[in-house]
Amino acid sequence: MDSFVVSARKYRPLGFDEVVGQGHITTTLKNAIDNNHLAQALLFCGPRGVGKTTCARIMARTVNGFDAESGDGSNNFNIYELDAASNNSVDDIRNLIDQVRYPPQQGKYKVYIIDEVHMLSTAAFNAFLKTLEEPPSYAIFILATTEKHKVLPTILSRCQIYDFNRIEINDMVVQLQKIASNEGIDAEEEALHLIAQKADGAMRDALSIFDLIVTFSSDNKVTYQNTINNLHILDYDYYFKLADHFHGGNLAGALLVFDEIIRNGFDGHNFLVGLEDHFRNLLVCKNPDTLKLLEVPENLKNKYQEQAGMLSSSFLLTGLNLMNQVDLSYKQSKNQRLHIELCLMKLTQLENAIKLSAESKKKVTT
Repeated sequence: MDSFVVSARKYRPLGFDEVVGQGHITTTLKNAIDNNHLAQALLFCGPRGVGKTTCARIMARTVNGFDAESGDGSNNFNIYELDAASNNSVDDIRNLIDQVRYPPQQGKYKVYIIDEVHMLSTAAFNAFLKTLEEPPSYAIFILATTEKHKVLPTILSRCQIYDFNRIEINDMVVQLQKIASNEGIDAEEEALHLIAQKADGAMRDALSIFDLIVTFSSDNKVTYQNTINNLHILDYDYYFKLADHFHGGNLAGALLVFDEIIRNGFDGHNFLVGLEDHFRNLLVCKNPDTLKLLEVPENLKNKYQEQAGMLSSSFLLTGLNLMNQVDLSYKQSKNQRLHIELCLMKLTQLENAIKLSAESKKKVTT
C-alpha cells in the first residue's frame, strides 16, 4: 500500500506562479531576482499557512537555478533551514554564523531560512545583528514569522519586509477545486466554501480540513452535508428559517428551531455568532455596491437577496445591535440558554416595535 501524503505537502507550490493569493509578494520577488535587485536580508511575516516558508524555499531554489523536481539533492548544500522555536539560543546563532563564513560548494548563493524568528532570545538577536547587516555577497537570509511585533526593531531595520495576506475565500475554493479534480474527487462548491471559511485565511488549514472530509466520506465525494456533519457547523437553513420567523413574529417557531440546534449538540455562543453573520450578510445584500462582500456560494446569493428584500435595513441594524449586546454579555450570564432565548423573543417582536415607533412619530409630526 502506498503511503498517504497530505495535500498540504503533495500540492506545495514549486514555483511562484503556483502560490495562491500572494501575487504582490511573488511579483516583487520575481522582479527582484530578474533585475538583480534582491536584498540579502528579508523578513516574511503574516498569518500561519499563507505561504511564507514555501515562498522562501522557492526563492532559494530560483536564485541558484535549481530545479525543484530534479531530486538531485544539489540544493541541500545551499539551502539551510533553522527552526528558531527549538534553536533559539546564542550558541545556535553562533553556529549559523560560523557556517556563513564558507562560500557555497555549488550554485551562487547560500540561503538561510529561519522560521519562527520571533522565538529567538534577545541575546541571540543581538549576536545576529552584525552578520545580518553586512553578510557575505553569497549569503541571503530569509526570516519568517507570524508575530512581527515580537522581532527587535534593530532586526526589522536591517530587513526588507514582505507582509503576506490572509488568503481570500474565493482563491482557496479555486485551489481546492483544482486539487479535487486532480484527485478524482467529486466536490460540491458549497462544501468547499465551508472549508475555506473554516480555514480562516490559511491555505494549509483548508487543505488539512479537505483531507479530513475526504477521509470521512467513503464514496470519494465531498458533499455539503458531510462537511457540516464532520466540522460540526450549523446549516445555513437554520438561519434562514429563524429570519423568516422573526419577520412573521413567530415566537414559538424561533424557540423550537433554537431548541433543535441545542439538542443537536451545538454551542449557544457559536449559534449567536452565526446568526450575527447571517444578519450581516442580509444587510450587505441591501446595496448592489456591497454585494461583492457576500462570501457565499453563488447558488446561495439569490436566497440571501430574496430574504434581504423582505427585511428592512432598520430591522437588520437594530437586530445586529441587539445580538452584539447579548454577545458581549454572554459569558457573564448565569443562564446562557435563557440569555439567547430572550434575544430571540425580542427579535420576533422587533418588526412590530419598529412599526409602532414609526406610527408614533407620524402622530407627533401631524
